Amino acid sequence: MTTIPAPAFDPVIDGDASSATIVLAGGCFWCVEAVFQPLQGVLGVRSGYAGGTRETANYQAVCSGTTNHAEAVEVRFDPSRISLGRLLQVFFGVAHDPTQLDRQGNDRGRQYRSAIFHQSAAQREVAAAYIKQLSDAGVFGLPIVTTLEPLMEFFEAEPYHQDYANRNPGQPYILFTALPKVEKLRKTFGDLLS
Repeated sequence: MTTIPAPAFDPVIDGDASSATIVLAGGCFWCVEAVFQPLQGVLGVRSGYAGGTRETANYQAVCSGTTNHAEAVEVRFDPSRISLGRLLQVFFGVAHDPTQLDRQGNDRGRQYRSAIFHQSAAQREVAAAYIKQLSDAGVFGLPIVTTLEPLMEFFEAEPYHQDYANRNPGQPYILFTALPKVEKLRKTFGDLLS
C-alpha cells in the first residue's frame, strides 16, 4: 500500500474559523462522499456537479459526457478540527486514483475527472503545493493528472444521490467500489475518524 505523506504546506487559510468548504471531484460522487462523511471535523458532504452551467447540472446531462461538469462533492469542514491539507491527503490517498485521466476504474468520461475546485487563491496554493510535493516524491509512480479549477458554482445533485452509500450499502457498485475505499480509510487514516 502506498504511503501518502502529510502535506508539508498546510496553513489555516479560511477566515471563518467555524466552517470552510472545498469541492473535490474524483470519479463517482457516491464513493467520494462515502470517504469524507466519517472524518472528524467534516460538518457535511453534498454530492453535486461542478465545472459546467446551471442548465446542464443534472444527472442525465452530466452522464452523457457532453457537459463540462464533473461529479463532485462539496465538503464543509471545521478548519480548527481538520485542515484542508489533511482533507487533500485523504482525497489523494483513499478517495480516488489521481493518475487516471478522465476516468476512475470502469467509469469513463470527463465527468469522472480528478479535480480540485478551489474557491480562493489560498486554497489553490495549498492544493498546488501538495500536488508538487507528491509528484516530486514520486508517490504514485505515474503523473498526477488532477486539475485545479476555480469554482464558479456548485450545483447540488438530485436528492436520491445524497448519502447514497449509507442508504444503499447492498447495492453492487457500493459493495465493490465505495466500501473498499471506506475500509482503506479506516486502515490508513483511522486517527481521523469520528
